[in-house]
Amino acid sequence: QVQLVESGGGLVQAGGSLRLSCAAARSSFSINTAAWYRQASGNQRELVATITSADTTNYADSVKGRFTISRDSAKKTVYLQMNSLKPEDTAVYYCNAILYIATLRVGDYWGQGTQVTVSS
Repeated sequence: QVQLVESGGGLVQAGGSLRLSCAAARSSFSINTAAWYRQASGNQRELVATITSADTTNYADSVKGRFTISRDSAKKTVYLQMNSLKPEDTAVYYCNAILYIATLRVGDYWGQGTQVTVSS
């Protein structure tokens, strides 16, 4: 059962921007800690960015200064703003989040993945 819904991927030229969204599938859910991962063809999945419940963020060195992870708690959505995109950013991007209902931890879930392709 899908608990996180991703959107926003696509094809963009190098230097362009995209914003990925990851929304909780049910209005009763809230997103606690979340992260974005990516997996390029033939490579292992790698961590791109994280955001804690206190909105502390961390980034992979390869995306620092270009990507920004953020949340909109009211919309129960986490975003990944990607600027100055490079061909090496091409990958399937996955959202991962810990979901709560009020103070009850529901579980750790993955989104379905969204393709980002950056052309040179």
